[in-house]
Amino acid sequence: MAGPADLATTIRAALDGAGGDPARAAAQQRYMRSALPFRGLAVPAVRALVRGVVRTRPTPSYEEWTAAVRALWDGAEYREDRYAAIGVARSVPAHARAASSLPLYRHLAVTGAWWDLVDETAAHLVGAVLRGHPGTATALRAWARDEDRWLRRSAILAQLRCKEHTDRELLVDVIEPNLADPDLFVRKAIGWSLRQYAHLDDDAAAWVRALVVEYGERLSPLSRREALRGLR
Repeated sequence: MAGPADLATTIRAALDGAGGDPARAAAQQRYMRSALPFRGLAVPAVRALVRGVVRTRPTPSYEEWTAAVRALWDGAEYREDRYAAIGVARSVPAHARAASSLPLYRHLAVTGAWWDLVDETAAHLVGAVLRGHPGTATALRAWARDEDRWLRRSAILAQLRCKEHTDRELLVDVIEPNLADPDLFVRKAIGWSLRQYAHLDDDAAAWVRALVVEYGERLSPLSRREALRGLR
């Protein structure tokens, strides 16, 4: 059976062979302020390429899956390699939602250190672990107090896709340690997480409005605007 290095190598070769637009690549690198260069591929194209490769292969074991993600991520020469690593991580749901995957996602958040990588990791991967294993909320509460702003953003955004399963207590617990943080990305995450939940239904919206009132001036104007945007 093909191993993890083969999977990572096959995906990287497919990315190399997909061409890419040099003008797009330059614009992407400027926009993302990325130290890694881009190939100039659109993110949906990267996701489709990864799905195509994965579907032609046997389902990897958990160890093979982890190693392939790490090989693409840590050995990335282009930013699309990291998008592909997240694609591989999402490609095997049983592995993606395993509680044992949380340290891997922590690594992705801390080393990714920018919103395009962190947000997908938080919402789709960390969130999947949380939904499958509510006890991992303890780790997210610790992340919310970590020195690393991207780990804190990850904790705040982890429930973006939880909808009616959102743990309100956890949401409060990851937001409150960050209310005074002046960082733009943390403040936007607070507002985004509240707005996403508020749009679930009238009860959620009322809860978010009440929380915004309770926080008062402790909640930054940016977080408040983001939290209430689109609410009637």
